Amino acid sequence: MGGLATSTRSAWPCSRACRGFAAGLSLCTSAWATPFAYITNQGSHDVSVIDLASEQVVATVAVGRSPAGVVAAARAGRTFVSNPDSKSVSVIDMRQQKVVGTLAAGDGPVGLDVSGDGRRLYVADWYGARLLVFDARDAGSAAQPLASIAVGRAPAGVAAHGDGSTVFVAERDDDSVAVVDSAAQRVLARVTVGSHPFALLHDAPRQRLYALNVQSDDMSVIDVRDLRRPAVVATVKVGKAPYGAALAQDGALLYVTNQHDGSVSVLDAASLRVLRTLSGFAYPEGIAAHGDRVYVVNWMDDNVQVLDAGSGRKLKTIATGQNSRAFGAFIGAPAEP
Repeated sequence: MGGLATSTRSAWPCSRACRGFAAGLSLCTSAWATPFAYITNQGSHDVSVIDLASEQVVATVAVGRSPAGVVAAARAGRTFVSNPDSKSVSVIDMRQQKVVGTLAAGDGPVGLDVSGDGRRLYVADWYGARLLVFDARDAGSAAQPLASIAVGRAPAGVAAHGDGSTVFVAERDDDSVAVVDSAAQRVLARVTVGSHPFALLHDAPRQRLYALNVQSDDMSVIDVRDLRRPAVVATVKVGKAPYGAALAQDGALLYVTNQHDGSVSVLDAASLRVLRTLSGFAYPEGIAAHGDRVYVVNWMDDNVQVLDAGSGRKLKTIATGQNSRAFGAFIGAPAEP
């Protein structure tokens, strides 16, 4: 199956991507606290919590087996972590930095996202070909999904629309993206993209959705102004096996990690022109931005590299756990009580 990890240290698909910081996305920052980065470590079955003020790991939180997906939800005050091999989602309290609950989540949860109001958690069930919807405020082990919505084969990346009910789902093995009405519990529309889309990034101000296609080594740009008629308006060639995407510099720059090239593409987000390609990464996967920094997660080197958002210059390297992944919006801080 395309997109599988080749290292002997991993047996879970690694062609996934992070929905990074973008204008209009629910990046979980607030005045309540300095944001943290929650880095899922597939090999050590834990999460490295990085204080972005000091750029140091301040906690290591044990979760389920082979954690992959992550979303830090400010309004919920929680970070949700998908554990594919445990078929669960771990719930981390962002104030205590500890697990406060575990949700049974189908046959293999991968990508996840939270609605803008922090009330709904959306989880892609890779093997179950469905989108699960949970109450994000209920962390109890007995919590049941509010809905189970059939989608295409091998759903991976998930991105919530700002309207509170629409969710985009990457259907990897169908080479398509589904537009899901979570309230009506049905697929509204589908759009064909490149080969094996994994990650999704919603650019709300431009009313675009970016789908990263790991087999065709490109990015499909989807016009989502009409949610019932999404349309691909551009296809942009990037590096091999694009995994993660993040908007930086107030949405002016689009960063894309390319796993198999060990590189990061930097694009002008307005024109979609590739401005530069940064090298020297080791199987880069998750990526997110905060302020004037971009954070790139390296699976092979077990670290996070900190970049200057404007120039792409490397500023610092932060050691994390084993096989760091961070597939999702991994930066956040709890909203004020």
